Amino acid sequence: MAKITSDGSEQRTVMAVADLMVAAARTAPKACGEDAIEAFILTGDEKDALAAKMKEIGTNGGPDFFIRDGNNVDESPCIVMVGVANIPIALESCGLCGHDDCAGMAKAKGRCAFKNVDLGIAIGSMVSIAADNRVDNRILFSAGKAAVDMGLFPDNVKISFGIPLSVTGKSPYYDRAEQAEK
Repeated sequence: MAKITSDGSEQRTVMAVADLMVAAARTAPKACGEDAIEAFILTGDEKDALAAKMKEIGTNGGPDFFIRDGNNVDESPCIVMVGVANIPIALESCGLCGHDDCAGMAKAKGRCAFKNVDLGIAIGSMVSIAADNRVDNRILFSAGKAAVDMGLFPDNVKISFGIPLSVTGKSPYYDRAEQAEK
């Protein structure tokens, strides 16, 4: 029988939970059953490039929290990304987006309210998987913005979020104010 160290077990756990989170995003309920969710996992060089882009945004006039959040992504073995394509569900007159119909929303380059709700439900499903498996996580708008800017999502995805994962003695995603200085 081989000895499996906690480091090896923890890293395998993080990746297994990331896979489950992507599955949870896919199976989360969607308005009218129309799925426009995009989800994927970044590790290694791709994760590092995302963290660098986040810090670049924070350094070049963006909010300072982009730097702090980029440091968190650097400290994480992976980050699960999730976004939603802006494909109206074609109810034509719901008005929840602030426009009279889907054509008006599209002309104004608006966002379908139902798709944004679908994204929120998917994120809730995803982070519940992480929590149920005792994997620390945090939902980061900053990671989503950087991913969209980098072209990591299809062109019709303009709203996305990142969820870095960690298994350590203390969650790196809280008590973060001092990290902005790194």
